[in-house]
Amino acid sequence: MSAIRILPELLVSQIAAGEVVERPASVLKELLENSLDAGASEIVVTLEAGGVRRVQVEDDGAGIPRDELPLALARHATSKIGSLQDLEAVATMGFRGEALASIASVARLSIASRTDASPHAHVIRAEGAWIGEVTPTARVRGTTVAVEELYFNTPARRKFLRTEATEFGHCDDVFRRIALAHPEIAFTLRHNGRVGVHLKAQPLGDRAAALLGREFLQTSLAVEAEAGTLRLHGLAGAPAAARARADAQFFFVNGRYVRDRVLAHAAREAYAELLHGARQPAYILHLAMDPRRVDVNVHPAKTEVRFRDSQSVHQFVMAAVRRAVSPSAADSPVAYAALAPAGNSGPAVQSAFALAQPAAAYQAFMATANSAAPAATFPATDDATGTAPLGYALAQLHGVYILAQNAAGLVLVDMHAAHERIVMETLRAQLDAGRVQRQTLLVPAVFRVEALDLATAEENRAVLEQLGIEFTMAGPNELALRAAPALLTGGDLASLARDLLAELREFGAARVLDAQRDALLAGMACHGAVRANRALSVPEMNALLREMEQTERAGSCNHGRPTWYQLTLADLDKLFLRGR
Repeated sequence: MSAIRILPELLVSQIAAGEVVERPASVLKELLENSLDAGASEIVVTLEAGGVRRVQVEDDGAGIPRDELPLALARHATSKIGSLQDLEAVATMGFRGEALASIASVARLSIASRTDASPHAHVIRAEGAWIGEVTPTARVRGTTVAVEELYFNTPARRKFLRTEATEFGHCDDVFRRIALAHPEIAFTLRHNGRVGVHLKAQPLGDRAAALLGREFLQTSLAVEAEAGTLRLHGLAGAPAAARARADAQFFFVNGRYVRDRVLAHAAREAYAELLHGARQPAYILHLAMDPRRVDVNVHPAKTEVRFRDSQSVHQFVMAAVRRAVSPSAADSPVAYAALAPAGNSGPAVQSAFALAQPAAAYQAFMATANSAAPAATFPATDDATGTAPLGYALAQLHGVYILAQNAAGLVLVDMHAAHERIVMETLRAQLDAGRVQRQTLLVPAVFRVEALDLATAEENRAVLEQLGIEFTMAGPNELALRAAPALLTGGDLASLARDLLAELREFGAARVLDAQRDALLAGMACHGAVRANRALSVPEMNALLREMEQTERAGSCNHGRPTWYQLTLADLDKLFLRGR
């Protein structure tokens, strides 16, 4: 066994950097938090090559005095805490005093800063173990921190970085979270010389619309609650606007973005009786509380917290969100007006759940459905009467069920569940054959996305084409869907595209086409299946019944629910006490 020895200071900093500086986005987060702590009212972010080549943050904050610039690069040197009591009540974004030292150990770093008391600015540079002298420079009040060539001296770590587009996507995520946390601050984001986002100081609603789209704001309800030292405010998405993925859930505690199980569970419980299945709510929620009641010193990235009284926090958040999104509050025009189709005079809440698929979508499905799939098990055909196993349609009940008569009696069919299975099995057969049949859209579906989605679309172009999807760039944060699977062209294509990109981001192309394939196809089929409250003609209903009879596993939908139920004449006789 080798002797115990003290590690060199540079190696200690590089080890710390492994915890603090995972990628360019980690650098950006630390620098932005320093600008917030400096009291900045405007922050400008400049990135090159996704942040790998350069991450620069400029602010108009208080600045750093000349004599303190060397200390800014020293490990465990900070102006934010000085005792255990300070740590237990920390109200700043940063507090450990190790971020800049860790970054400087694995990159080329410079800090230029000027305070109100200084006649001019000063700059200090560092590179690995070397720290330069403080020299004069020019800039107005505030600080500019530039980090260049991340991991230039640790090539093994640099190899783990992803493509420029992916690294920029992660930086964009960090930027948006912090911008959502502090709408009172103006932010600008430049990448490779181009301004991608410019935000003025604005109310939270306007900031949410600018970063997440106007639709998010139009389908959200205001949350405002206070109890003792706890205050919750923000926006909670209407239940009808729930998503397939938890990709629009933002929780902030005292201005800090966090991922916390207590808060996430409280929000989920608030929606428990309002969402179907695994649908996910969207929200931006700010929780303000006494800093002494929450521990932020839990994780190096400071994205996890621990509450002193988690049960009280959970109950407060759950009750506040539940009041905002409960049915009694759902008549608010802010919550549902944007969901009601033009000319619909019915209740907005109902219209939100009844966005019917156009008839052309179902007819297109009938023209392309694969009828060669192995047949499911159904009641035997009555050859004497020629009755089909699932019979022939009599009527449609409440726009949800098909009533059909067969030789045995009455068949009840959940039309959405049944069509979902048909579409999925057809897509599966086409994918197994090599490529999903696709249709070019006469009018492309243009929708807003995040930078990571743009990168995902570009990096997975071949996989998307295999699935019948074709994207092109429509703007800095917009994609245009130009082709889609022929079976789904009448469905909600924007939601389909977002969910598909989310799957690729989370699991990667290999898993999506292997272990996650059925889940992916099930989600795609759900988007394309005929919706409830969609009126079907008798021929359309009969066509659906015939396709069910030719589709494998048609006895259940993609989520395991039964698609049809048989009531025999004997069952009906028992209900009406016939023969007794």
